This record gives sequence, structure tokens and C-alpha cells, in this order.
Amino acid sequence: MASKSLNKVMLIGNLGKDPELRYTANGTAVASFSIATTDSWKNTEGAVQERTEWHNIIAWNKLAEVCGEWLKKGQKVYIEGNIRTRSYDDKDGKKKYVTEIYADNLIMLGGGRGTSTSTTESKEETGIVPPSGQQDDDLPF
Repeated sequence: MASKSLNKVMLIGNLGKDPELRYTANGTAVASFSIATTDSWKNTEGAVQERTEWHNIIAWNKLAEVCGEWLKKGQKVYIEGNIRTRSYDDKDGKKKYVTEIYADNLIMLGGGRGTSTSTTESKEETGIVPPSGQQDDDLPF
């Protein structure tokens, strides 16, 4: 029997650039963008230190289209997904590795209406769930 494992990532951060939306040869939407998360702490002298991590995000299908249309550089988002590492050969033939977050849930935070969307085709196939107390026709898309 196989042992159980979990590959789950939850991030809240700010977009480093507008998403790049493209389509595969068979018409599948793919969006890629990066978000920054920042940790802060006080060192032994009491000075505040910060460290920023950059995360490469990949979204597919309807979620990719939502990202391409509604997300902008600097916007704060909540992303859920899983970590995937892939390899490729650079121009010199050296193997390179890149780690990405494959998003399956997104919530737009701050400045927006907090709209949530996911790849689970809930809410009549759109994947868009209005925040509590908000009607569907109040959504901007």
C-alpha cells in the first residue's frame, strides 16, 4: 500500500508583473506570473530585517483566463496550489531546474471585492464564487 503524502501551498503576496496569458497549440489557456512574499523579524540588535521570496505561478484553463483579465502588477492575492519542479536544457546544454506553483485556487485581495475563483468548476462552471452577502450580478465579470 502506498503511503499518503501532501503537496499543498498557500501564499499571500503581491504580483511582481502582469500575468502573461497564452494558449497551447490545442487552445488551453495558460497564465504565468510571479508573486512576492516578505518575512520580517528583528535581529539580535533589535533592527528589523526583511527577506523577500519570489514564487513563479502557473494557472491553467478558466483560472488562467481570469488571471490574465483581472490581475495586475502590485495586486495582493491569495494562491493555493501545489509545487512542481521541472528541468530544461539551457542554450549551453546545461540542465536547469525551475520550481513553480501550479495554482488551483485564487482570491484577489485588497482593493478588489475579494472574489474567489478556482479550477474546480463550481458555481455553474465559471469557478467564481461571490463573497458572502454579495449577489452574482454584483460581480465585475
